[in-house]
Amino acid sequence: MEGEKFKAVCSECGEECEIPFNPTEGRPVKCDECFRKGRDRRGNRGFDKRRDFNVVCAECGRATTVPFKPTQGKPVLCRDCFKKK
Repeated sequence: MEGEKFKAVCSECGEECEIPFNPTEGRPVKCDECFRKGRDRRGNRGFDKRRDFNVVCAECGRATTVPFKPTQGKPVLCRDCFKKK
């Protein structure tokens, strides 16, 4: 049995499509065809190699890593402190 589908506009080609999740405002959505193109082009399911960045948690001061490049001036939290918020 197939789940509920939601209407969206593909951020790559601009075509209307149906996706299996409710799109979040501000997050890009791809139709099946564009998603497959990106997956084929990269050869790794559309995701680049993950790179972790060393940071110090703004709440508890513990050294940790995050999977995104921190923006200067914006606090970064460790996993535990992030879960508490």
